[in-house]
Amino acid sequence: MTFDRSNPLVSIVIPFYNCPFVDQAVASALGQTYSPIEVLVVDDGSTMHQEKLAPYFGRIHYLGKQNGGTASALNHGIRMSSGEYIAWLSSDDRFYPDKIARQVAYMRRHNALISCTDFDLIGVHNEVLMRSLAVKFPSVRDLVSALFTFCPINGCTIMMHRSVPERLGFFNEQLACTQDYEYWLRVFLANIDFHFINETLTAYRWHENMGTRTRKDQVDREFAMVRDRYSPHLNALLQTL
Repeated sequence: MTFDRSNPLVSIVIPFYNCPFVDQAVASALGQTYSPIEVLVVDDGSTMHQEKLAPYFGRIHYLGKQNGGTASALNHGIRMSSGEYIAWLSSDDRFYPDKIARQVAYMRRHNALISCTDFDLIGVHNEVLMRSLAVKFPSVRDLVSALFTFCPINGCTIMMHRSVPERLGFFNEQLACTQDYEYWLRVFLANIDFHFINETLTAYRWHENMGTRTRKDQVDREFAMVRDRYSPHLNALLQTL
């Protein structure tokens, strides 16, 4: 199948594990104003909530696998995808309707290989808790400096060209919580420009069962381990900025 090169195929990868919000994530992906897209839902060994996907089976690629964690689900989805661009959507989050259209347009206009956007914080009933929550940095140097203390890049706002994983490889499946942080570090250290689009295009859901809350101690320990491993390289990068 061929597509108009002005509208490259975009693959939306949705890792899914026992998440009650997965139907809303899928609906938001399928509801994009942009075409063509493909939506790949990677079931990482779920034992519940698969029935919520039944209404969408004719419109998504449903990929089942043994439980292996978010990184392994993302990697499986990327390997099975066909798009020139790849977007990641967590099963408890939502894309706003113009997310893919706006991000593709920006990336093609700027020849960007990877970009992230602003996002809203929403609750369990889709109520907006905080608007435009992304931290804005005055320079790349300030952003790289911030990577020593936290991860300011929301993975579900990311879009990357297929050439990025072809060049850098896939997410580190040994990391249970910080596979995204470690991957962004690799992007910066490869001297790939990381673009920020100052538009709010994703809704990031805050709820009591999210991994960021339930595994906070593990997240903190893993973050420190990854940071310490990459600190010499980040410090060297800062000297060039």
